[in-house]
Amino acid sequence: MQRKAYVPGAAALLVALLAGCTSGSGSGGTTDDANPGDAGTATAAAQPGKYRTLPEPCGAVGQSTLDSLLPGIKQITDADQREAAYAGEATLTYDTDRKVGCRWKVESTDATDHLLVDFERVVSYDNAVSDDSQAKAIFATKETAADLPEPAASTGAASDSATPSTSDSATPSTTPTSSSSASSSDSASPSASTTPAALQPRALSDLGDEAFLDDALSSSGSTAKQRTVTVVFRTSNVIVTIEYEEQPATVGVIPDSQKMQDRARKLAAQLADSLNG
Repeated sequence: MQRKAYVPGAAALLVALLAGCTSGSGSGGTTDDANPGDAGTATAAAQPGKYRTLPEPCGAVGQSTLDSLLPGIKQITDADQREAAYAGEATLTYDTDRKVGCRWKVESTDATDHLLVDFERVVSYDNAVSDDSQAKAIFATKETAADLPEPAASTGAASDSATPSTSDSATPSTTPTSSSSASSSDSASPSASTTPAALQPRALSDLGDEAFLDDALSSSGSTAKQRTVTVVFRTSNVIVTIEYEEQPATVGVIPDSQKMQDRARKLAAQLADSLNG
């Protein structure tokens, strides 16, 4: 009876062991097949952006640069007011690890100038998208919203040249707008008939990983024209936006497009260097 009871028990145990090994081998194979895939996906998604922090925005622009962008700042006689003008005002933000900015506003005898510098650190929360890819998509959205004109074939590389030709020096700023037809031509973007091709809104090839410049002139005919030059560039997972505005104190005077673009691009280059430093 003992031998008869033992054999079936041993056989049952052997069957159970074989079944367990077979089952373990199968499930192990499935797990092993899944793990490399998961690891590969995690590796692709774990591509962190280059930047983990952002600079202090109100300290990112040097005093000499502010002197150039905001000429009226030197005209402030009160020392405390001048110091406050240089200090700027931080923009409201709820997450300084992700987005920071600073604004400056200075009035002079000739014009009122505004400057905004904004830093955005992009972090992707999609396991299939890297920080850089997410930043690239956000930049593309901003560029599309700017509605840049198609580059003229004749301008070629000159369209994003940092130094437009000397013939561009006779910009509309030196010629007051007097006729109604000229006023109506000042739409949201600079008029093609008054703005040289090299100064039209365009993509920039010499700034960060990708960049563009927009130049808009207000259409109000009853007050002085306000020009806004915007430079946006991306470096890895950080997007930097510069908005530089000027409104002359005299009606009929148009802000100098070339001068404002040169100043904004110089600041953008400085900020790009500081990020890479």
